[in-house]
Amino acid sequence: MPPERASWLALLPVLATFSYYLLPAPLQQNLWIIFSPQLLAYGSLAAWALVNPGWKTALRADPTDIRPAVQWGALMGAALGAVNLSLILLVIPELGGDITFLQSTPHAHAPAWMMFPVGIAAIGILVELNFRGFQMSRLQAVFGESQAGRIAAVVISALVFAHDPFMIHVFQHLHVIAVWDGLVWGILLLRTGSLYATMAAHTVEVWILYAWLKLWFA
Repeated sequence: MPPERASWLALLPVLATFSYYLLPAPLQQNLWIIFSPQLLAYGSLAAWALVNPGWKTALRADPTDIRPAVQWGALMGAALGAVNLSLILLVIPELGGDITFLQSTPHAHAPAWMMFPVGIAAIGILVELNFRGFQMSRLQAVFGESQAGRIAAVVISALVFAHDPFMIHVFQHLHVIAVWDGLVWGILLLRTGSLYATMAAHTVEVWILYAWLKLWFA
């Protein structure tokens, strides 16, 4: 397999995410600017894939042995779903945090038949393709295969995921939950070597959160 090219493209959405917080408050409310890091990420992913014929393997998206990866991912997603649901419904309100705004998110307003199960699965696949498959794996290519390089790639991609402007805009203070989600999913990707594991984990977790929150606020 030829050496990977243009791994540095993954740095563009990282820089765009953290640059967002340097903008004046009015500009931070602009929808195009809110979505700009993700749009830049998918554009960078497309450009990177064009110059790397082995892009599927580099993304860890080779379908070989997909079944055990999905099984491990589903188990991890169920565990994270239970933990995070307990935090959202029990711990955070006890500490005085507001969760009622979750009834007003775009996800809550979308028709349930659209979100569950297909919509959430599509979101989980795309988000993991971006943050773990592209950004984390390319950061690992930039930093190297040492333990320090792997840790840096996992941590940076998790922080970028949790501080994505759309994440902050929609989920407000609850975005901190995405930090440990991102860390767990990053470690899962390293351990399984399969992006399908993180896609399954992300999807199953959000299925659990979405279904329970729908019932909770009904």
